[in-house]
Amino acid sequence: MDLENELKALIVEALALEDITPADIDSSAPLFRTGLGLDSIDALELAMAIHKKFGVRIEAEDARTREIFQSVRTLAHHIATHRPQPAGAP
Repeated sequence: MDLENELKALIVEALALEDITPADIDSSAPLFRTGLGLDSIDALELAMAIHKKFGVRIEAEDARTREIFQSVRTLAHHIATHRPQPAGAP
């Protein structure tokens, strides 16, 4: 499963979204307001779930938080570039 699909599944599970499947989420659609219509509480819950699953922290005070949470695609890119490497990985 690629990272974007893993994230979509995590969003549905962590936020207990009803009537939405991972396949319903467009990778480039906005996560907040339009698109999925998530709010700041959802962002906090999602940030905690991302940290638990991927080991990547997204701080609310980070100036780039809005940019990071823009879409599944931007979130996946952030995780891919900040994910801790397994021990012994090049």
